[in-house]
Amino acid sequence: MDHNELEGFRKLLSQMLEEAQLKGDSTLEELTDSNEVFADPADRATAESDRAFTLRIRDRERRLIRKIQAALQRIDDGTYGICEECGEEISIPRLHARPVTRLCINCKARQEADEHLRGD
Repeated sequence: MDHNELEGFRKLLSQMLEEAQLKGDSTLEELTDSNEVFADPADRATAESDRAFTLRIRDRERRLIRKIQAALQRIDDGTYGICEECGEEISIPRLHARPVTRLCINCKARQEADEHLRGD
């Protein structure tokens, strides 16, 4: 991968990081702003279900932020775009589709097949 492609991925990942952090901040605001009292138990149950869903989304955003930060660190380390499993270069189309990936398509397919066999 040449320097221009690498810098393009750095820019893309930085934008993804900024968006994920903004979404995370707005999710936290939603959670802290909801101090409602419900007279109806069904309304309370719905609100609690919505809160649990929001927390799951926040957890996914937090994990994505860590993956983006790790990808940016790999750019700095000079290991971005190298499969952590086999050491081969990850294809540019795969990196465009999943910029935070650590595995080439073949190793990822093998990993998913192994997980399927184990029932994960």
